[in-house]
Amino acid sequence: MDERCPVCDLQFGRGEPGYFTGAMYFSYGLAIPLIALLTLIEWLLLPRWTLFQLVLLATGICVPLIPWIWQYSRVLWIHFDRYFDPEESS
Repeated sequence: MDERCPVCDLQFGRGEPGYFTGAMYFSYGLAIPLIALLTLIEWLLLPRWTLFQLVLLATGICVPLIPWIWQYSRVLWIHFDRYFDPEESS
C-alpha cells in the first residue's frame, strides 16, 4: 500500500506503529459474511455435505481472497479513523 495518496497527498497511516491494527476488525467483518454466504450457496448446491465440510470449503475458497480483503479492510479503517478523528491537512 502506498504511504500517501497520489492524488491528494493524504498520508494513509498516521505514522504510529500499529496504526492499521484496527483494520483487523474490518477484515473480520468482511470475511465472515463472505464465508457465510459461500456456505449457504454451497449448502444449496451440495445438500448432503455436513456443515463442517461446507464451512471448510468456503474458507478454502476465501483463502486466495485474503489480500483483497485485507487491502479493503485497511481502506475502511482509514475512512473510519478519518471520520471520527479528522486531522488537519499539513
